[in-house]
Amino acid sequence: MQPREIARIMRHGLRLRCPRCGDAPLFQGPFTMHERCVGCGLLFEREQGYYVGAIYVNYAATVVVAVTGFLILDAYTDLSLTAQIIMWGIWGIAFPLFFFRYSRSLWLSLEYLFNPEPLGPRGTR
Repeated sequence: MQPREIARIMRHGLRLRCPRCGDAPLFQGPFTMHERCVGCGLLFEREQGYYVGAIYVNYAATVVVAVTGFLILDAYTDLSLTAQIIMWGIWGIAFPLFFFRYSRSLWLSLEYLFNPEPLGPRGTR
């Protein structure tokens, strides 16, 4: 796969769009995904537990930002340890809720990079 194609698929993931066609949205509500792409028919949830990897992506992003932020604020500000624990505790609850959709979308895009499903006849699977 060409770098340009990889970038295109990942852009679709960042825009919360289908990794194959890029036209249809993945989500029908704040936390509810469509079963299939309304544009090309790509199945979004392949099997039970498919998005467990997205949980790891979400957790890793939360931890990296929280630990890095803590270390930077600890080095360059006079915030107390209690204030930082409260602040980063709130971050640890709020950020995963915000990033949930992106972690699922990026997980689906990464999986599509390694296991692309070509369009079938009449644009279906």
